[in-house]
Amino acid sequence: MLESKSCSRLLRPTVVAALIALHGGAGFAAESDTLDGKPPVGTIQLSQVQAAYIGSGSTGEGTLRFKGRSYSFNVNGLGIGGIGYSKITASGKVYGLESIEQFPGAYVQGRYGYALGDNSAGDLWLKNENGVTLHLKAKRKGLMLSLGGDAVSISMAKK
Repeated sequence: MLESKSCSRLLRPTVVAALIALHGGAGFAAESDTLDGKPPVGTIQLSQVQAAYIGSGSTGEGTLRFKGRSYSFNVNGLGIGGIGYSKITASGKVYGLESIEQFPGAYVQGRYGYALGDNSAGDLWLKNENGVTLHLKAKRKGLMLSLGGDAVSISMAKK
């Protein structure tokens, strides 16, 4: 019974993220430069490695640019959906971040995309409980079909 509740708690965010991915981020900004009428407050770049066979795992690092400063961070995730292996580089915009303390933590990620050699496409939408939303355009290298959601943990890198 305990395992069932734990599994349910882990899958709930990934199911929500999968639905977001299926709708291409519906409810988020489509292709505009605003989210709920608010402009981005920062930018983000990250590099990540992802492997999937129904379940998926990823690890990587990135840089957040916010209020004139650069912050390094680490990212790790587990999820559902996809098959293959790819290296991802992504960049995008940050919305809803008022202070750097709101950035680290658990995010729900909706994703879709593909990679076939050097040809790829994809979007990543991440949102945390502090209302911080990340919209990233991803470029992948490898062999991967990705549609699903992840629970992602972002932590600030040690200096």
